[in-house]
Amino acid sequence: MSDRSPFKERTYRSTDGLQLYCRDYPGPALQPRTPMLCLHGLTRNSRDFEDFAAWQAGERRVLVPDIRGRGRSAYDPQWRNYRPARYVEDIWTLLEITGVDRVTVVGTSMGGLIAMLMAAAKPGVLASVILNDVGPQVGPTGLIRLAGHLKQLTPVNSWAEAIEQTRASHESALPDLDEREWETITRRSWRQDGGHVAPDFDPNIVRAIKAGLALPKGNTWKLFTALRDVPALLIRGEFSDILTLATSRRMQQLKPDLVTVEIPCRGHAPLLDEPVSIRTIAEFLQKF
Repeated sequence: MSDRSPFKERTYRSTDGLQLYCRDYPGPALQPRTPMLCLHGLTRNSRDFEDFAAWQAGERRVLVPDIRGRGRSAYDPQWRNYRPARYVEDIWTLLEITGVDRVTVVGTSMGGLIAMLMAAAKPGVLASVILNDVGPQVGPTGLIRLAGHLKQLTPVNSWAEAIEQTRASHESALPDLDEREWETITRRSWRQDGGHVAPDFDPNIVRAIKAGLALPKGNTWKLFTALRDVPALLIRGEFSDILTLATSRRMQQLKPDLVTVEIPCRGHAPLLDEPVSIRTIAEFLQKF
């Protein structure tokens, strides 16, 4: 995969007045496939999809937003707005201003939960969905680990320190990365902030997580059934503690046509550049 595909930088206003950011890859002019919407994880941003979006832009238009409070989207002065239902409202605004009425969604972690909410709110909008290491139930061990990881994320004095911190937090999930890959991942999720290097998200998101706002309200298994008529691919890291094997198996029981693949040597979450990921995604997307 390549990260050289050109994209348009787009800003737009949410319904509550926040300036939000999106990368818009135009795709081919002739016979494009269904547009794609790539949704990142809890404290990540659009840069996670640089290579993936460039790959798919050869086939279709690709929209990759920074969810509010992350990347180049504005921080929300009302921290209680850092919740999935609010993010979905922002996505509806994005689709409206870009003139897109039907999409294939690729959702990593939180992004997959947003996809389920979209399907529940507006059946028919999702042509298909790829859930990257996420299901309607989040593993409790993973939640504890995530909380510890967020506590460790503090501004540092150099990119070398940021890389060291990122590696310490994620090496158990990504044990086979080399030095160059660790630097790439770090630079996609941190920013230069004056004389410091800092995580590229609003610290108040942690406050929202502690208040229990990070997950959708209500019966999340019922939420998953909103995908019953949506072609879906579930990608799971071999030793993920967020998407447990038990949850994956239950999802398969509830949705027998769910395509599933396990990515070896990965925890939460696969990077989508693994050979197994690329091969499975390419085969799945042939129809869309």
